Amino acid sequence: MWFKVALLLLAALASGGSAEQARFDNYRVYEVSIETERQLQTLQHLELNPDGYNFWESPVQTNMRLSIVVPPHKFAHFEEITTALALKTRLQIEDFQKVIDNERPKRSPRATLDWTDYYTVEEIYAWMDQIVAQNPTILSGSVYGTSFEGRDLKAIKLSHKAGNPGIFIEANIHAREWISSATATWLLNELVTSTNPAVQDLAQNYDWYFIMIANPDGLAYTKTTNRQWRKTRQPVNDLCVGTDPNRNFDYMWMNGGASSVPCSDTFAGLTAFSEPETRAMADYYATIANNINIQFSFHSYGQYLLTPFGYSGAPLPSNDADLQRIATVTAAAIQATYGTRYTYGNSASVLYTTSGSTVDYFVGVHGTRLGYTFEFRDTGATGFVLPANQIIPNAEETLNGIIAFVAEAKTLGYV
Repeated sequence: MWFKVALLLLAALASGGSAEQARFDNYRVYEVSIETERQLQTLQHLELNPDGYNFWESPVQTNMRLSIVVPPHKFAHFEEITTALALKTRLQIEDFQKVIDNERPKRSPRATLDWTDYYTVEEIYAWMDQIVAQNPTILSGSVYGTSFEGRDLKAIKLSHKAGNPGIFIEANIHAREWISSATATWLLNELVTSTNPAVQDLAQNYDWYFIMIANPDGLAYTKTTNRQWRKTRQPVNDLCVGTDPNRNFDYMWMNGGASSVPCSDTFAGLTAFSEPETRAMADYYATIANNINIQFSFHSYGQYLLTPFGYSGAPLPSNDADLQRIATVTAAAIQATYGTRYTYGNSASVLYTTSGSTVDYFVGVHGTRLGYTFEFRDTGATGFVLPANQIIPNAEETLNGIIAFVAEAKTLGYV
């Protein structure tokens, strides 16, 4: 009998398709600064026993900031903890559900994307198929694998001529980071349609490889069930579903900034490459790695431009001075567009330690010379739930940053 109940529970956890959409009325989001080992250990214990709390970043070290979603029934408890630990906190969001409600405009279904809203996996895939069909001489689509729930894993290549240096972009590996795939699709559309000479130069003289949705099962789940979901959707045990795919790559796996606890948002998996999505991306990248000069991983939020390596105790890459020089130029071009300020530098130094990430894997295993993580808007006012009216401005400043990035990389001899 117990086994049957466990199977039913597992099926309910894994499906999500018919589940009711979670609401977060009157939930607050606080930014918390971790300064002492006692604070760190207490927050780590709280993450393992959340009882309604949700951590947007895992507490992995001192001298880091993270955001915690606090449900109404925990307001008094949270105040007690912050007082007892002398935690420095800042209220980021007063009512999280209102931010979610304001994230997307009311709309009717559209035949194509117009980047005034966030779209479903099916809508994005339909657009990808459409733009390839409309531009068959320069675009080619491929299915490089299948997700745990049976969705296609799709990639698009843009190439005007043979022999171009390659640029690889992957987005939406974390399910709730909708702005990442929205920006990636907008960029491809610009590369295909723009009359701006600088953009045309990028399109014609570089080969572009896009994975718009690296985690389609997770993205679908954020649309139907839980806007805060981060991981994949493969069950780990009877109670915990999903692995953080950006901790699951087989390079310095579980070497800092990742969790071995299956219900944690930063759970690295039972093994490296335990997820079909990460294994398939790695296999796909291996087929093109020799052509890739630049690799970008699109994430949100915080407005960071991060360089490898992220794992614990990692040395800086031998070309770190060049990495930081390119980052400086890129951040300046982003800021010049709309005033958006990016912090840049080594990911473990300016943000926090991570291991098993895509960038570390591509640089560490395949020797990709220029690997960067973009953490898009904003700095906490809306967090992962960036309003749709910021999609195009975010994409525009990102494109200007990439134009400057590639120009500097060319000056330094990387492309």
